Amino acid sequence: MNETKKPHEIRGLRGVSAGQTAICTCGIAGKGLTYYGYDILELAEHSTFEETIYLLLHGELPTRTQLDDLTKELQDLRDLPQAARAVLERIPKDAHPMDVMRTGCSMLGVLEQEQSFADQMQTTKRLLAAFPSIMAYWFRYAHDGKRITTQTDDASVAGHILRMLHDQEPSDLHRRALDVSLILYAEHEFNASTFTARVVTATLADIYSAITAAIGALRGPLHGGANEAAFELISTYASPEEAVQGVRAKLERKDKIMGFGHAVYSISDPRNQVIKQWAKKLAQTPANEQLYTISEAIEQVMWNEKKLFPNLDFYSAPAYHAMGIDTSLFTPLFVCARTVGWAAHIMEQRKDNRLIRPNADYIGPAERKYIPLTERP
Repeated sequence: MNETKKPHEIRGLRGVSAGQTAICTCGIAGKGLTYYGYDILELAEHSTFEETIYLLLHGELPTRTQLDDLTKELQDLRDLPQAARAVLERIPKDAHPMDVMRTGCSMLGVLEQEQSFADQMQTTKRLLAAFPSIMAYWFRYAHDGKRITTQTDDASVAGHILRMLHDQEPSDLHRRALDVSLILYAEHEFNASTFTARVVTATLADIYSAITAAIGALRGPLHGGANEAAFELISTYASPEEAVQGVRAKLERKDKIMGFGHAVYSISDPRNQVIKQWAKKLAQTPANEQLYTISEAIEQVMWNEKKLFPNLDFYSAPAYHAMGIDTSLFTPLFVCARTVGWAAHIMEQRKDNRLIRPNADYIGPAERKYIPLTERP
């Protein structure tokens, strides 16, 4: 914490410790990002999203049998009840997809209630399996008029998502690229949505309520929408040269440039070097290659002019686009990944719970005497 300021004087409470966690390190003492002690760079290179799910839920990497069992269980939990499908079909085409995710989560909470905390692991697996189905079912029905199957034979969450969106088996490159992205987005300590989930959990609310609230926090553009905003920026320009001029003009106007800098990283976002490599690998067509070179040009301008580095969201944008994913689904994909992090924190909060109820410094009027209505001027 900043030693020269009291907690209430630090805007956004940045640097103020709000609790303890064993799940994740995030920019601590200049270090990067770890999940239960495993460096994110190693996990992105060697692990899978399913293995990362097991790690975040249990604190240890799985054996082959444990991983196979989890993978099969997630596959078996993908289908949606008819009542949930009916709700999704009534959501308008122009709805914000994050509102769809929030509504889908809340509806599942009605249909498949968490009866006790003993249900939390099974409920978590259900949500991890169902969120991709909720996202893809609504999107395909609303935009294509098609009622897709939410059961596919792809073992990976990443491959399952791409199959539902594109009606075909994804390439190994696309499957692995999305798999790595899900690993990178899975957990990030006490960010706004995770802290929201812990605050709700601390009231002893059910897991659906906590995750629905977390989705609401992630919906805000200062937290979850940066990858969508980054693609809107990148796709505005026809060439790197035009991008350089355009971004410089935005900086002169003091416009907000999304996808750069971070609340807890001061030098670089360790996840960026991974997703940037995948964005480059995915830039296999002339159009995608152009988007990648434009992205690099913007990155260079932001560093030269503001010493701001790209975060995970920036290169996720051209990477997702290269996989044929609609821009409106970028943040819902964040939900599909971060749900496991939220759930891990919910479980941790429940183990040693205390109601989270901070104080506030009153800055309103001094105490006043009530004046009857008839005596007021």
